[in-house]
Amino acid sequence: MENIYFDNAATTKVRKEVSQKVVEMMEENYGNPSSSHNLGVSAEKEIIKASKIIANIIGASQEHIYFTSGGTESNNLAILGVANAYKKRGNHIIVSSIEHPSVLFAIKQLQQHFKITSLKVDQHGQIDEEELKSAITEKTILVSIMHVNNEFGSIQNIERLGNFIKKQNSQTVFHVDAVQSFCKLEINVVKSKIDLLSGSGHKIHAPKGIGFLYVNKAIKINPLLFGGGQQKDIRPGTENTPFIAGLGTASEIAFNTMKKNSEQISLIKNKLWREMESTIEDVFINGGDISSPYILNVSFANVKSEVLLHALEMEKIYVSAGSACSSKNAKKSTALSALGVSDELADGSIRFSFSKWNTPEEVDYCILKLREIIQKLRKYSRR
Repeated sequence: MENIYFDNAATTKVRKEVSQKVVEMMEENYGNPSSSHNLGVSAEKEIIKASKIIANIIGASQEHIYFTSGGTESNNLAILGVANAYKKRGNHIIVSSIEHPSVLFAIKQLQQHFKITSLKVDQHGQIDEEELKSAITEKTILVSIMHVNNEFGSIQNIERLGNFIKKQNSQTVFHVDAVQSFCKLEINVVKSKIDLLSGSGHKIHAPKGIGFLYVNKAIKINPLLFGGGQQKDIRPGTENTPFIAGLGTASEIAFNTMKKNSEQISLIKNKLWREMESTIEDVFINGGDISSPYILNVSFANVKSEVLLHALEMEKIYVSAGSACSSKNAKKSTALSALGVSDELADGSIRFSFSKWNTPEEVDYCILKLREIIQKLRKYSRR
């Protein structure tokens, strides 16, 4: 059996069509998009093309798409940019307790000058709308809620939440981290009253180091970088045209195959969990039924996730012990803590995440090896 890659929420393999587009841009269409000659104009056209593709996918206009280095920068730009732009209007920010570290740590930078409300979630990873309702005040300038959680895949109803937020305070800016949902779930920024939306290329088979931020034209946002005036000064610096073009290509393919991929991947996820639950004792799913087909997070009692991860790696099965952004840290997952997962079970949690290239045969092999490995690990843990 060749490598079985079940860590697609961490990063994905770049599509051949995308890598070909990137190489074409590097070797042939290599002009600086700020240059006024033909090579520069040609490069600029590729940026416009990519921004139109992305805008169409989320129901936005092309001129409201800004390219960044990835999801982390997009989230930081959204949160810090809005906080700096609207600090005279209010000093209150609301965030969910299960956000990505790039959101939580950006929020942490604002604690001295802003009141931060962290929303709890239930055991299924769902936000309590009543708590959100009571939290929003006339001083609330920003609410940041992720669409799909990166660790256990819970899906928030962003359309319902967005309309709810605007009903409570029409001036409150609504930011959505859509890194794990872009081109995987339907998104419409107009229907959902979303003002800022973050996306990342390497979750949809584009290169690492490229992402985007949608900014509603009515929203003011202060830049984090300063330079040559590119992208209306919101994100200055020479654009990474090869990766932007690659992101456009990847987005178009992913969106056009979204329904088919989702159905195929749902079968893979359901098969893995069904066979795991029926053949392995003391295994628990983290998160609820309203979750992404692309992510499955489970906990194995009396097993250490890091040990299990490396044992699976020896069998050429690649998974993650929680979020890739924090899996090398010894700290317990804040997202799993928010779900109410015990320390013991959190220590034995593994995230499986999927792509269109995963197969039922890979699931069968994974289950076979999981049973063998967990039996051995639990046998040794009892000694």
